[in-house]
Amino acid sequence: MKNAFSGRSFFAISLLALLGYTINPAMNWMLSKPNSKFAGVQIGAITYSFRSMPHDVDKLLQFCIESNISAIELMGDPTEEYAGKPKNPNPIRMGPPPAGGQRPQLTDEQRAQIAAYNKQVAEWRATVSMDKFKEIRKKFNAAGVKIYAYKPNAFGPNNSDAEVEYGLRAAKALGAKSVTLEMPTDGAQTKRLGDLGAKHKVYIGYHAHTQATDVLWDEALAQSPYNSLNLDCGHYIAAGGKNTKESLLALIEAKHDRITSMHMKDRTTPANGAGNLEWGKGDTPIKEILTLMKTKKYKFPATVELEYAVPAGSDAVKEVAKCVEFAKKLLM
Repeated sequence: MKNAFSGRSFFAISLLALLGYTINPAMNWMLSKPNSKFAGVQIGAITYSFRSMPHDVDKLLQFCIESNISAIELMGDPTEEYAGKPKNPNPIRMGPPPAGGQRPQLTDEQRAQIAAYNKQVAEWRATVSMDKFKEIRKKFNAAGVKIYAYKPNAFGPNNSDAEVEYGLRAAKALGAKSVTLEMPTDGAQTKRLGDLGAKHKVYIGYHAHTQATDVLWDEALAQSPYNSLNLDCGHYIAAGGKNTKESLLALIEAKHDRITSMHMKDRTTPANGAGNLEWGKGDTPIKEILTLMKTKKYKFPATVELEYAVPAGSDAVKEVAKCVEFAKKLLM
């Protein structure tokens, strides 16, 4: 029986050694690429999950490989930094509010600084080349990681159409099917975004927190076929009231053709504290959701969003890997 370690792999590693490289986990894709698609269900992760670990685009890729993630929703900051976004010369760090109090108000000078920097970023976004975004796509694809959604901070009511269109063009350059953002409160904004999404053939995925109801997305969905759900199953359950396990499963089934991505976290109901727990310890019906996706052959990804407290001695990469393995055991 031939050794599973092929001559091609041996040659590749020998060549790298000759060139002075050290084999490390980030280069394992040359021998074994990550695979988080189980029984036809794509498990992904939003790179927000790694926020506790300092990173750039290359480190993010390493985190994906180490946690066996083969598909992601990519956050905007490291992506834009890689593409040359202007650095903020005077970042304003407000910090957490005092106990029981409000954050201090911004001064006129601070507001002026923010406005000037936002204007500089808007001008950069309106003119930036897509070459670096294509480079990121190529880098991730080569490692076996697909980018299915992009989330820059470019889709708010104060962002110009040029900034919104930048986000949509960047998503396409990255290979993403959709962009994601928090659910706007104004129907005029979802109409604007839906129209621009249709222009660029990129879906707009609206994310909701505990304001989620079964009808929250209906106005936006009626405005444009490119408006869609970025449904968060954990937040839905934590909202309580009419939001139950049964209604969540019914919502997924009813809206499956308008869901472009779905966030997974294990939150508890308000009666149980509305906490955010390790998978398997909360009230989100993770098993039932994944079983539904498997049975119905839904193509949208189930996205790990790590928001529970990372246990002592662990880190975000290890915890995302645990979530992936949890999903795999439920599906296989």
